[in-house]
Amino acid sequence: MNIRPMEAADADAVLAIYQAGLDSGHASFEHTAPSWPAFDAGKLPGHRFVAVDDADAVVGWVAASAVSARAVYAGVVEHSVYVDPATQGRGVGRALLDVLIAATEAAGVWTIQSGIFPENTASLALHHAAGFRTIGVRERVGRHVTQGNRWRDVVFIERRSPKIT
Repeated sequence: MNIRPMEAADADAVLAIYQAGLDSGHASFEHTAPSWPAFDAGKLPGHRFVAVDDADAVVGWVAASAVSARAVYAGVVEHSVYVDPATQGRGVGRALLDVLIAATEAAGVWTIQSGIFPENTASLALHHAAGFRTIGVRERVGRHVTQGNRWRDVVFIERRSPKIT
């Protein structure tokens, strides 16, 4: 496996992996992956990567977005990490998180945050192993259309850089 910057040529594979995660019902409130232009516009250029196998097929991706346009939050990003279901459990997610952490710290980012459904125990374990901590649970924060329009809780996690003070 190799990790490299995400390119426009990766669009179909990235969006297919994203859709597979959405189809699981435990990845996001979204139910349909966006178009590539919408995805591309919402992600920070220096903080998006793909994992590729020996055949150069994309097997996972990670990307970060700004949480605010306000200067005071310039060092805070929200991230997403998705792994092809066929390659989950093989260290792809951890490798992607490690590269994202290194890239964001090099750019002066002091906080990476995200929200994870509590049922997504594999993602929570992955993030905790990578140095993220649970900040709290936002109870019944949104209705999940593809899950019977039921209320969902979201576990709010963050990783504060020990290198940026």
